[in-house]
Amino acid sequence: MALRLKAAGAGHRPIAARLGLAVSTVRGWLRAFAGNAQAVRSLFTALLVQLDPLAGPLPSRPSGFADAVEALGECAGAARRRLGVLGAVSPWQVAAAVTGGCLLAPMLSTQVSNTSWPLGSAR
Repeated sequence: MALRLKAAGAGHRPIAARLGLAVSTVRGWLRAFAGNAQAVRSLFTALLVQLDPLAGPLPSRPSGFADAVEALGECAGAARRRLGVLGAVSPWQVAAAVTGGCLLAPMLSTQVSNTSWPLGSAR
C-alpha cells in the first residue's frame, strides 16, 4: 500500500499516518524502493513477458518509481492468471518470492534467482 500511495504522488509523512507506521520506517522503504526502481521495473517487466507473452506494453507513469510499481502489479496479475490462483496471491507475495524477500533492500540485485519461485528463475 505504501508503494502504491507513493506512486500516486503521496509523501512519506501522509503515507505513514494513513498506515499507522513510523515516518522513518516508511521513508526508509520508499528510499530503498526508489533506489531500486529501475532494477525492479526491468526485473518484473521481463518476468511479465515470461508469464504472459501476449502482454502489451506497460503504460508510462509519471515517474520511474510509479513505472516500477506498475510493472510489479502487472506481473503479479499475470502470475495469478498463469498459475491459476486468482485472488490467492498478493503482489507483495509475488515480489517477495521473486526477490527472495529483498524488494526493499538497499541494493536489489538484477540477478535475482529464487528456486522456490514456480518458474525457477526470475531472470
